[in-house]
Amino acid sequence: MYLPELHSPVHRFAHRTLDFRRQVALMAIINRTPDSFYDGGATFSLQAAVGASMRAVQDGADWLDIGGVPFSPGPALSWEEEAERVVPVIEAVRRRSDVIISADTFLPDVAAAAIAAGADVINDTTGLSHPELGRVVADAGVHLVLTHSLAAPRTTYPRPQYDDVVTDVADYLRRKAELARGLGIGADKLIIDPGHDLNKNTLHTLEITARFQEIAALGFPALAAVSNKDFIGETLNLPKHERVAGSLAAATMCIMNGARIVRMHNIPEANSAVRLLEAAMGWREPAYLKHNMGEANEPAHPLTAGKGTGGC
Repeated sequence: MYLPELHSPVHRFAHRTLDFRRQVALMAIINRTPDSFYDGGATFSLQAAVGASMRAVQDGADWLDIGGVPFSPGPALSWEEEAERVVPVIEAVRRRSDVIISADTFLPDVAAAAIAAGADVINDTTGLSHPELGRVVADAGVHLVLTHSLAAPRTTYPRPQYDDVVTDVADYLRRKAELARGLGIGADKLIIDPGHDLNKNTLHTLEITARFQEIAALGFPALAAVSNKDFIGETLNLPKHERVAGSLAAATMCIMNGARIVRMHNIPEANSAVRLLEAAMGWREPAYLKHNMGEANEPAHPLTAGKGTGGC
């Protein structure tokens, strides 16, 4: 496993601290949109969004990423309407949990409203397309996720071209980190995301996944948002709801190459994968130790073999 040398290994949020030398944060996706990429609007209602948020926390999520507008091309949404979608969810979750909360937005006014409601992080998938957002983040002292993308917000970018996609993305993120630092955001408040599938084709995204170490080497905690994306569907010829195994494989590959946050839909399955990797690295203890720990293993029952009984 690649262990990146981080500018600031320990990141302190309002209610939790993450030591990225010894843990991987699991980020759950909560979309309060009627046209979300994965669930098609299943969590658009306030009750559904809050319920999904709390289930994700119960299932092991360290972090909730709450968004009101998809990345995909479409009509602009006013900042007031976007805030009306995300702020009530943030407020409701914050009353119930100390989980890390990010607001997925590129608009400064939405960011300010989300922070006032209790968000710890602004997740900007447009790489500070509005520099004023950086000032909002800096003034509030919260975290910022800088993501690589090429298109103007909510617009198409046909046939993206790169000289070397990983080198180009790394250079972009380096420049954006310098911009953020210039706006007053500390290195201990920055997270980077190469933007799997965002203005990239499947071959580009597979290359980023294979060479994720070059992104992590920039020295900021690196986020891998791979869950159920088109590159998995095109690679495996699978529809969205059959991409869990591929998503876990991609997330594992990124973690082994230095990712310290993974953004996922299927939280119970992702939690198992992440925690096993942490245990294999010696960062956490197994839930229990029984197999080959005594004079003999217990006989395996046919219905329970392999479930903590010592069976093979």
